Amino acid sequence: MDIILNEMLVQGTKYGKERDMMQAAQRLQDTLSSSNRTLSKNSGSGRPGPNRKPQFQLKSMLKNKEMQAALGSGLLMLMAWGISHWWQWLSVILYVVSYALGGWSKAREGIETLIREHDLDVNLLMIAASLGAAAIGYWNEGAMLIFIFALSGALESYTTERSSKDISELMALKPETALRLSREGTETVGIEQLLPGDLLLVKPGELIPADGRISKGVSAVNQASITGESVPVNKVEGDEVYAGTINGEGVLYVEVSQSSEDTLFSKIIRMVEEAQTEVPDSQRFIKTFESVYARIVVAVTLIVIAGAPIALGWTWAAAFYKAMVFLVVASPCALVSSIMPVMLSAISNRARRGILFKGGAHVENMALTSVVAFDKTGTLTMGSPVVTDWITAAEYDADELLHIVATIESYSLHPLARAIVAKAEAELGQRELLPTEQVQALTGWGMEGIIGGVKWKIGRTNVLDGPSPLAEPQWMESRARLEAEGKTVSIILADDRIAGMLALRDELRPQAQESVKRLQAQGIWVVMLTGDRPETAAVIAEQAGVDAVYAGLMPEDKVSHIRMLREQYGHVVMVGDGVNDAPALTAATVGLGMGMHGSGAALEVADVVLMNDGIEEIAPTIALARKAQRVVKQNMIFAVSVILLLVISNFVQDIALPFGVIGHEGSTLLVILNGLRLLRS
Repeated sequence: MDIILNEMLVQGTKYGKERDMMQAAQRLQDTLSSSNRTLSKNSGSGRPGPNRKPQFQLKSMLKNKEMQAALGSGLLMLMAWGISHWWQWLSVILYVVSYALGGWSKAREGIETLIREHDLDVNLLMIAASLGAAAIGYWNEGAMLIFIFALSGALESYTTERSSKDISELMALKPETALRLSREGTETVGIEQLLPGDLLLVKPGELIPADGRISKGVSAVNQASITGESVPVNKVEGDEVYAGTINGEGVLYVEVSQSSEDTLFSKIIRMVEEAQTEVPDSQRFIKTFESVYARIVVAVTLIVIAGAPIALGWTWAAAFYKAMVFLVVASPCALVSSIMPVMLSAISNRARRGILFKGGAHVENMALTSVVAFDKTGTLTMGSPVVTDWITAAEYDADELLHIVATIESYSLHPLARAIVAKAEAELGQRELLPTEQVQALTGWGMEGIIGGVKWKIGRTNVLDGPSPLAEPQWMESRARLEAEGKTVSIILADDRIAGMLALRDELRPQAQESVKRLQAQGIWVVMLTGDRPETAAVIAEQAGVDAVYAGLMPEDKVSHIRMLREQYGHVVMVGDGVNDAPALTAATVGLGMGMHGSGAALEVADVVLMNDGIEEIAPTIALARKAQRVVKQNMIFAVSVILLLVISNFVQDIALPFGVIGHEGSTLLVILNGLRLLRS
């Protein structure tokens, strides 16, 4: 075993891959193959195997502690009401316990708000109203108020749990240890010790401990925790895998590509945490309004109690009763619950389709979408281009030039760079990287580095534009011909002299045309923003069917165009995947990042993440956001109408306290249930 592992650690960088290590790993796999059938489904990290469900489930509504307290309060209320004619004293005791069980949580929230923020909220109004009802002998009505108020709060908490996917359950899928291959053999290490380049052994049924690329092995991987896909995805050598996903029946050797804090899974956890605190502007307004409104309700209540007997000649008991009814019916519970349950339900709905919102504010903003702007490479296209043409200047050898260019491009993660490296591996086989100095990415243009004292640059052909000394006829003609074929063309410079030219083709995503059509059917203008040449961009734009294309853009140009579109049309959604898209994603009303193959920068700044890169879900998501906006408006109009009707009826028609309780709390339940409909939309 030691001999095999020593062979595996023979170092030799082969365009970023260590094939000699993998050959030794194959022999280790052969050694293990005889025992594969007996491997435990819960070996290694003790996580669930592919044929078992994970050890967590979404909490059902009845397991929600607030729901249990509310239902317990309601049961005690019914028991107290049932025995009130026979044992009055026992009935009162049961009512007191019912009040405490159902109202304790809300009373604590209200008191904390009062102490910490020196402010009133709807929780204190409800507790005061229920205690006031009990004070004048309406024990059952007060208990009913507590029960329904607690029930509506439990429903809202349940919605929050559903939408956030419960951060504790998400954390339960986070890997803790990994089997790392080293000179001494296999060693179990904490995931925080993993570094890019480490080689891991992942047995059947284990959680994959880190983001990486399969170096050897074939297996079906359950990616539901990342992309929402219910069917395991077949993975082979060269495919990417993600931390927190579950390996199937095969043995995998995974080369780590990200440290533990930078994995896609860790970023998802951070985004869920952000989503739990982010609220839409309308909800912030309602919270501010609630504070002012609560003071007004308390002031009117005190005026009715103290002033009505003097000004209107009411008895103190009648005035107190009126005040309690007013306190109940005027409380803004339904209005306060009109927004967040709707937004959280929409977030939960989309999460099941692989669309992760970072907060309810972005649902609200997406409903206002007028324009959707797509990046081209990796967004409308597959993002996996291949080199189709390689043209070399007369004084250079084609293989030597390819070796030089592949060496420099091996330092980049851009899809075009990967395509060049792949061509070099296919045509030149295993070759050591050349000694390179001062390699750097030229954002929005390409790569450069020094090899053998020569400064090499590989990037956009805009250096041929204008009165350029490089604009020689043969290169201009080659570029025009290649771009007319819809290819992306890059130029190779050696000390600012043209050494060659290459062309790449990136195929349109199969779902791109249909996605664009569905957006246009909703009255949305669809544009494409790209750094590609206009001729190349025009071919892809025509295939996709977008309304307009803006090409030849640097990152700052994309930002300018986003701002221009916002000024002309209103709210803009930007969809991108690369580092150069990050500024535009930030400038847009809503930034949508590609989750599976997008850059870390794009993922961090995006407001919404397409976890499975499913651009076909953008149109349904906007439709759902618009539906959520309509439901919010319905809820708010209904809530305000009920409050006004009950308040007017209290002073004009003398409505009874039980009717006021049922009308007020019933309207609160209705708006929450109306919002919960979006869970199944």
